[in-house]
Formats: sequence, C-alpha cells, structure tokens
Amino acid sequence: MKFAVQAVLGLSLVFAGPAFAAVTAPAAQAALPNPAHVKAVQDLLSVMQLEHGVRGVAARSGYQSAGQRQAVFAKLDKTPPAEIHRRLAPPLARVISADTAIEMTRFYHTPYGKQLIDKKYNSGAQVMMPGMRTAVPAEERKERKRAAYVLASKELADAEPMIQHEAFKLVQLISKEKR
Repeated sequence: MKFAVQAVLGLSLVFAGPAFAAVTAPAAQAALPNPAHVKAVQDLLSVMQLEHGVRGVAARSGYQSAGQRQAVFAKLDKTPPAEIHRRLAPPLARVISADTAIEMTRFYHTPYGKQLIDKKYNSGAQVMMPGMRTAVPAEERKERKRAAYVLASKELADAEPMIQHEAFKLVQLISKEKR
C-alpha cells in the first residue's frame, strides 16, 4: 500500500513538474528589468558615486596578504567608475524600482543631496553631542516630506544590504580578472 501511494505521488510530481516549469519560466523572464530601468539604476549608482562604496567594500574584505590587498586596489583603480556602475546596475535593478532610481537620482542632484554624498565619502569622523541635530534648510525639509521621496528613500535603504552584497561580488570578480 505504501509503495502504491509513493508511486502515485512520484508520478504526479513527474507529470506536474513540466507544467510548473512552464508557468514559472515566463514569470522569470518578466522579472528581468528592461533597458530603461537598468539605465535609471545605472544613473542612480553614478550620482551616488558608488565606486567609492565598492572601494569601501574592498577595504573591509579580508585578504591573506598585504600584496593581495594592494593588487585588488590596483585593479579597482584601473576600473573606470562607469564600468562599475554598468556592471552593478542589472542585478540591482531587481531590487531597486525604476521609480525609486529616478526619484533618488533627482534628489541626489539637489544641493542637499550632493552635500549628503560629499559627506558620505569625503568627510572624516564627526562628533555629535547628545541632543545636537544637523541643520537642514526649510526647502530641503519640505522636499524630504514628499511622498515620492519618502517611498524611494525607504526602498533604497531596504536595498542597501543587496547593494553591499553585489559590490562584494563585483570586487571578487574584478580581483580575479586579468589586467
């Protein structure tokens, strides 16, 4: 009796497998981002100056020797920022929507957005005393309350672990390339 039940169950899986595969294949193809979406994400990565973030990932990675670390940084130095953005955009387009990429690119082109990027990569450690808050101009406070910005900044913040993961994978690929 057990054998008959297992045989029927096994046969049902064999015959149902292709049907499920046929259903999931178009869904997987639909999940591929279109070129305009990838370009929007690439523009976002460019305005965010993510090449600096990739170098930060490389700096936090463990290397067996100082020579290996220097070799990776030498390869990163030879890699143009546009290539880094081009290579990271397709996988990140799966977690960053086109609307988010467009909205955050627009935001990072504002004076306040440029200031945030500059502080992120070009400033040293800063000491904040308890109770201190950074001064944000009134027009920027208004800008940051826009519904589109609020949604886009949340989605971008949620995508940050994936951005770091893809940057790590890219550092590994670049370190293995012959240059």
